[in-house]
Amino acid sequence: MKVHQFLDHFGVTENPFAEEDAQSDRVFQSHCLKGVHHAAWDKIYGNPATPATSVVFGEQGAGKTALRLQIIDKLSEYNSQNPTNRSFVLQYDDFNPFLDCFRERLSGSRRKPEKALQNWKLWDHMDAILSLAVTRLSDIIRNDGSDPKDPSSKITPDQLDQLTRPQKRDLLLLATIYDQNRSLAPLTRWAQLRAKVGFNSWGRWLMPLASLAGSAAILGFSYWKAGGISGLGNKWTIGLALACWLPLLWYQLRLLWGAWRISRQVRIVDHQVQTLRSLLSKFNASELLGQPLPRGSRGDDRYEMIIKLQAVLKTLGFSSLVVLVDRVDEPHLINGSPERMRDLIWPLFDNKFLKHPGLAFKLLLPAVVSGFLSKEEKEFYERSRLDKQNLIRDLSWSGQSLYDIANDRVKACKKLTDKPVSIRDFFAPTITDVELINVFERLRAPRHLFKFLYRVLVDHCSKYTDDKPNWAIQPETLQATLALFMRDLDSIDRKIGIG
Repeated sequence: MKVHQFLDHFGVTENPFAEEDAQSDRVFQSHCLKGVHHAAWDKIYGNPATPATSVVFGEQGAGKTALRLQIIDKLSEYNSQNPTNRSFVLQYDDFNPFLDCFRERLSGSRRKPEKALQNWKLWDHMDAILSLAVTRLSDIIRNDGSDPKDPSSKITPDQLDQLTRPQKRDLLLLATIYDQNRSLAPLTRWAQLRAKVGFNSWGRWLMPLASLAGSAAILGFSYWKAGGISGLGNKWTIGLALACWLPLLWYQLRLLWGAWRISRQVRIVDHQVQTLRSLLSKFNASELLGQPLPRGSRGDDRYEMIIKLQAVLKTLGFSSLVVLVDRVDEPHLINGSPERMRDLIWPLFDNKFLKHPGLAFKLLLPAVVSGFLSKEEKEFYERSRLDKQNLIRDLSWSGQSLYDIANDRVKACKKLTDKPVSIRDFFAPTITDVELINVFERLRAPRHLFKFLYRVLVDHCSKYTDDKPNWAIQPETLQATLALFMRDLDSIDRKIGIG
């Protein structure tokens, strides 16, 4: 007997439990995204009008990625209904590009995987978030104000026109340092962005023109005074003519020095110093004075850059910035190590940053990291103020919630013309609802539930032939499969340090 025969009998067109990862789960994304939420959903999601940070710890398969996708969907809906008070959403879930570049900046033994992340600081996170935000915003503007993946983030020409000149300058300055769209060369993408926002900086030509005019005047005067070309060969004439270019040369050297410092301090981006200098030279010299460029190992400059970004976003209709942190255990530099996860995430636990006005984090973290919280000193708790961060220590699911999830998936996969069907219909009447819910309770997480139900279906169907099918999973099959599954699950938990 085949599994698809069993499902066809109930009018179910595909196996509801074949997928385990929400990121690639078509059933979840097409039908269940707005379905059952975790009991702590309201605390995690909060109110977009007054965004707040949430810190969630959950074991593998507990639904952290599903939560992230649900938050994105809900915020997109909110943005569509509030076009002048939207949330600018960033998915901080692919750490590999940042970690690879960061590790290349280290030297000696510090480059070893077990030591590299010990050098990761809060301002590295700030740089990564600025890079994600500026790249996404720049891409939207260059793409005529639209985001193919999120129509609710559209930026109209009228909104762009509302940007003041200092805000346009700030946007282009942010793009100079943080725009990391790899499909275009840096100078090309910067020029396209400048054209879209309508920013002109004719004042940058004053110094070259003054140098040219000064040297031309000196050479012209020498030519006239000597009565011919012989006057141009005088060493004093040549020296004075060249001296006219010294202010411009000194200014370019200062830009080169500043570009080198930025390239050294922004460790999550691979900057070419000459390219960075060239972009900085496209601003009026007066407009670069006093700007908080990230030239030091500190967070103060980054805070100022974030404030500039928020001011630009506010004018464009985004009142808040929401950062979704997920998949912390997946980068190859971390390789599943709880200690490395801690080294990567712990710098983020800074109350000043997590409570920055207009900025909200949704930290969806592996449960194996939560054990380190009890080992921290008083200083860590005073700095992080986790009591203010909507902390959820265990993203656990009740048996009833898992039962509802299973029901939603079965209903999502049934034929529209057939009668209603639920997960209960798959099991023999001798298995009570209470027994079924108790079994689901032991599974703890949606991913474990899907794996278990998939295995139950396979085990049941393998006991019967196509000619003599059985359309009800029997109690002995349920209990035998559960015993084997829990043994495997406990073995995995011991290996990764859960339980």
